[in-house]
Amino acid sequence: MTKTSKTKPNASAVSRRTLLKGTGAAAFATGTIGFPAILRAQDVIKIGHLTPLTGFLGQLGIYGQNAAKLAVEEINAKGGILGRKVALVTEDSVNPGVAVTKAQKLIEQDKVIALLGEINSASAGAIMEQAHRLKTPFFNTGSNSDALRGEKCNRYSFHVEGGNTMYTKTIGEYQKRKGELKDKKYYMLTADYAFGHDLARVSSRYLKENGATILQNDLVPTNTPDYSSYILKIRQAKPDVIYINLAGVDQTTFHKQFKEYGLPIKLTGGVMDTIPFWGAGIDALSGYWQSLWFHTLETKGSQEFTKNYTAKHGNPPDNQAWGDYCGMRIFAAAMNEAKSTAADKLIEILEKGMKFDLLKGREGYFRQWDHSLLQEMYVVRVKEKAKAKDKWDIFEIVEPSPGQNESLELIQPTQAENACTFKA
Repeated sequence: MTKTSKTKPNASAVSRRTLLKGTGAAAFATGTIGFPAILRAQDVIKIGHLTPLTGFLGQLGIYGQNAAKLAVEEINAKGGILGRKVALVTEDSVNPGVAVTKAQKLIEQDKVIALLGEINSASAGAIMEQAHRLKTPFFNTGSNSDALRGEKCNRYSFHVEGGNTMYTKTIGEYQKRKGELKDKKYYMLTADYAFGHDLARVSSRYLKENGATILQNDLVPTNTPDYSSYILKIRQAKPDVIYINLAGVDQTTFHKQFKEYGLPIKLTGGVMDTIPFWGAGIDALSGYWQSLWFHTLETKGSQEFTKNYTAKHGNPPDNQAWGDYCGMRIFAAAMNEAKSTAADKLIEILEKGMKFDLLKGREGYFRQWDHSLLQEMYVVRVKEKAKAKDKWDIFEIVEPSPGQNESLELIQPTQAENACTFKA
């Protein structure tokens, strides 16, 4: 999936002024991506943004791209990075093969000093290989596979998005306390590609360790239009809980069709993406889920981000928008702290545990040995329709995970569960 190149890029990375303690969205006034054309190319810091803008994950990628652009506007309005303006160079990484080509183009031709984005785990793995080969920092803002943080890890890649174990343990710890695991029968539907396989592996391990039984795990092709055969099998199996490991529009399709059958079976899953749940609509939703972020979170930074994004786009940001927005802010903050655009200086700052405002109740920081962002997640439940303020107001936040007095390591994989060894 890689190809050789004789051109060696400028090894560096991008980010803005210090998001250290207390700096939220209020620290950024809305600005503009544009800046005077008389600036020479070397005066501009270029960041490459790769994410699927078409295909079954395209709707998520568009939200992420919009949020990354908003972050750049705000960064430039506050003086840019190291006094230089930032330009976002965007590409559609519709599949892993395209992702490789686009990553190489951004680094070797467009001369970006860092990469940001992605959602598809297979594409993220391909981008990570290029980031390592070309010594260019990559901030993964949407790909969940634990393998990216484990066997495929490298020192140039940092993970703003939560891994599959984080999603599994966030909802799992809550279910365990509520007696929803021990001696319960689960039926899984899993996306048939790298993300889904990894999530099913992680989720199955956790559920079995805590006393649940997996009756069946059906692998589902992406963009499946008809779930009736799966739902009929589920009805016959009579599980206590259906556990969804689907992504993108497949989440929307399943929820809508499952609702039509009216089966009295609880729904939950190893992942929840806001946009597909919005697409299904509150009438088709039920159950308890997990979220990395939700726009009704009552922190000052979260509310300001939601307000500014909504003003530009007419709807609130989703969890993917949060990832790209915070990824860009983290990058800028760390680079300003490093006082350099060199990749090794940026990595050094991040590995020392620099803390960042993530628009949540607690700050976060990257774990040194695997570059996972230690942060809060949230248990959410579907709202009663009568309480929803609008079509986007589909969840109530039940609790943060880990709890306020618990270690952020609680929902992370241990080294024994997902070992990472950085390659030279």
